Amino acid sequence: MSASVLVDPDRPAPAVAVGAVAVVAHRKKNLGGGLDELRAALVGAGVEHLLWYEVPKSRKAPKKVRKALDKGAELVFVWGGDGMVQRCADTLAGSRVPMAILPAGTANLFATNLGIPEDLREAVRIGLHGQRRRLDLGKLNGEHFAVMAGAGFDGDLIREADREMKGRLGRLAYVWTGLRHVRGELTRTRITVDGALWFDGEASCVLFGNVGTITGGIPAFDDARPDSGSLEIGVSTASGAVDWARTLGKMATGRSDDSKFVRITRGRKVKVRFADPKTYELDGGARSTARKLKVRAVPAALTVCCPDRDAEEAPVAVPGADECEGSASPRG
Repeated sequence: MSASVLVDPDRPAPAVAVGAVAVVAHRKKNLGGGLDELRAALVGAGVEHLLWYEVPKSRKAPKKVRKALDKGAELVFVWGGDGMVQRCADTLAGSRVPMAILPAGTANLFATNLGIPEDLREAVRIGLHGQRRRLDLGKLNGEHFAVMAGAGFDGDLIREADREMKGRLGRLAYVWTGLRHVRGELTRTRITVDGALWFDGEASCVLFGNVGTITGGIPAFDDARPDSGSLEIGVSTASGAVDWARTLGKMATGRSDDSKFVRITRGRKVKVRFADPKTYELDGGARSTARKLKVRAVPAALTVCCPDRDAEEAPVAVPGADECEGSASPRG
């Protein structure tokens, strides 16, 4: 391993046109040659002012992100999975400091939805020279999410999923855990979308999607886009293993709308009231239980380094977030 991972010896990479670059890394996650290769790649690419932070758990990341911002970071590389990305995105939201994702987790759903590969060399190149896009986030009970959030069956499933099994099997682990350990009991649920009553009845799960492919790698929301200014909202009335086997089967093949147990709509502000407390989750991380959920889309909340299909082969200087062509603007 050497810094040549990003540098052609016959044509050295130009100095990167940013100031301080921060790395906030989950030290237990791995990608390519690991954190040593990442450091060599950034130095070899011309990064002169590097701020480096490692954490043992994703919940420790926000403090390091805030520290990096206080020290003047103009770009933050996030090394880890969806939980790590969610924690960092929650902190970076509204700051206009770009986040570059180094997908070192199990599912890496946000990165996958954006076309960021599980390839260290290419992910670093995208972070330093890729397109800066202003993307939406969702916000549930005061905390941002990038991929999706959910409550009921979804929250229980994630809470119960065995971490080792999840790491080996991905979406199959979620389905297996769900069918074996979670019954998806129906609870009286009332949902208003943008001020109008949308659902009032017995439900086992409520989902909110910012992108199409959600936890477990399931393509649940075909029309979801992280630059639409809105969220996809789904409710399921499935109950028991048989109903959920049918529902998950439809969702896993990208046919959520075909399930008689699923309703889907789109909105900007959502309020949910459960008759009984339900576990909720954000981007695959279980939280506490709640009877009420307040959810909303936050348009253009986060600047993310994304692949640029029109980029030339040779690297170019990194533009500021406000100067970038093609930045998405929310609809409506």
